[in-house]
Amino acid sequence: MAGSTVEPKLIDDGAVRGDVPSGAATRAVWDAVMQGAVEVAVRAYEHLAPPQRERVLEESRGLPGPSRASLVEVLRRARDFEGAARLLEEDGSHALAAPLHEQAGALQKAAEAWLRAGERGRAAAAFERAGSLERALELYRAQDARESMAQCLTRLQRPLEAATVYRELGNAHAELESLRAVPPGHPRRREAVLRMSALLDAVGDSWRALVLLADAMQESTAAREDGALQAEHARLLRHLGLDETPAESERAPVPPPDGYEYLKAIPIFGELPMQDLKDLFRMAQQVLIPADTTVLEKGARGTGLLVLLDGTVDVFSGPGLDARLLNTLGPGAFVGEISLILDGPTSAHVRSRTAVRALRVTRVDFQHYLDTHEAAALRIYRLFTESLAERVRALSA
Repeated sequence: MAGSTVEPKLIDDGAVRGDVPSGAATRAVWDAVMQGAVEVAVRAYEHLAPPQRERVLEESRGLPGPSRASLVEVLRRARDFEGAARLLEEDGSHALAAPLHEQAGALQKAAEAWLRAGERGRAAAAFERAGSLERALELYRAQDARESMAQCLTRLQRPLEAATVYRELGNAHAELESLRAVPPGHPRRREAVLRMSALLDAVGDSWRALVLLADAMQESTAAREDGALQAEHARLLRHLGLDETPAESERAPVPPPDGYEYLKAIPIFGELPMQDLKDLFRMAQQVLIPADTTVLEKGARGTGLLVLLDGTVDVFSGPGLDARLLNTLGPGAFVGEISLILDGPTSAHVRSRTAVRALRVTRVDFQHYLDTHEAAALRIYRLFTESLAERVRALSA
């Protein structure tokens, strides 16, 4: 076909649907497609005006399968992801169309395409990213994906339902964070406060539980006179060895950081707004690590971020007895943050010197967080890239 032009008679061969007048702007695209000159077709398509690109898509409806596949490749290389997805959807290739919708930023269309492809997990995540939280929740329920259900319920401002799911999962940390969102004046505020107090006391944060109760009892006259709140407040005072007087309870020290401040201080999270950071904190789980235990193994695939709350760990150059001690880290320090983003081997060997209490964010959970918090993901990736560039610059110097 070298040197030839696409005449209307080619319509009968299934090449182009509709009359293509001589000199039409779309002719250059079709000439290149029919000749298999994909890159030429890409450049020709990129130079078309939007109405002309739309005409190419309409004309493609009469093409046979191989020619439509060639046009999809042209559109993909020209970065018209939405156009390529549209053609694939028309051909019933929903699983191939969905990621192209995502690249185009059409998350609702991507979710619908994943659903038509039978990929309910991906559909749910795409609906959540698109802000269609009720539809995402419905799909998560159908799959019994309870962690994702709880996150959706939290974003839908249904904290008590989210807390119930976290309680079923045995995630006391996330349950506590969900209950914090139950506002004063809520009909079930008393229930939430008592449960939070029990959770805090169970992990040794009795001071924090006492402060929580004292604050809750100041919210209203009914709260101050509530027998259950008074009884729990008195129990905690006895447990902490204090007299049951307001003067004594007012002298209760400020409780130590629970990990939120430590997470907030990690550089790659430095630009996250409060709600996004709260979502990430809720996703973390508290873990207890015995003394003299391998926390991170050098050379093994990283599993995620670990933020130290109590105790210390030693960082070694390797696992052997002759390994050099590089550092000793305590509360507020963190390890494994690179593995949240880069799936590679761990560069150091970390062992607990004492018993350790820490917050853990797994790589799997963090990837879901990025998928469902697009603006936060952009901020995190930018700061991570800047940090990486600084390290490279320091090594080069």
